[in-house]
Amino acid sequence: MNRPTEIQVVTRAADFAARRHTHQRRKGEAAEPYVNHLAHVAALLADAGADANLVAAGYLHDTIEDQEVTHAELIEAFNLDVADLVAHVTDDKRLPKDRRKRLQVEHAPHLPPRAQMLKMADKISNLTALLASPPAGWSTQRRAEYFEWAREVVEGCRTAHAGLAGMFDDLYDKREHGSSARSHGSTIDSHASDAD
Repeated sequence: MNRPTEIQVVTRAADFAARRHTHQRRKGEAAEPYVNHLAHVAALLADAGADANLVAAGYLHDTIEDQEVTHAELIEAFNLDVADLVAHVTDDKRLPKDRRKRLQVEHAPHLPPRAQMLKMADKISNLTALLASPPAGWSTQRRAEYFEWAREVVEGCRTAHAGLAGMFDDLYDKREHGSSARSHGSTIDSHASDAD
């Protein structure tokens, strides 16, 4: 069997992700199709100069966590590199939510640089969505706490790509300044999983 071209890797990843996330919606008031988030993450990575495997991982980054796809399935459908990139940014859903979020902060500085780029693109997409269409019922404080937690995660990744770090900073600066999470130390909203 011929090795797939780079464009085939990316388009197959888009197709795979769209099929696996067919019934999933974003938690924002607009309830956008979840694939919009995946496409945004992939586009951010492509614009940042990422290679095809990393762009593909942008489409696939939530498949293990949200759709019960296995690492082995991703190896079979794509390759080990793509599967490993996705695994690097996958939370262990068996753990309590607050522990998963703390682990993202702790693990971020130790991820390979390409996985750090993926992590930053995910957070950029999440903050973009949170600004445009916050989940119904999220108070200003809850949104501020999510922004602060995302900043903690990105702090551990920012050296991987200055452009993505700058984009994140621009979005972070647009946050609402209600009850600032910064004044509460490193508070993490245990209910802010809608935009992990």
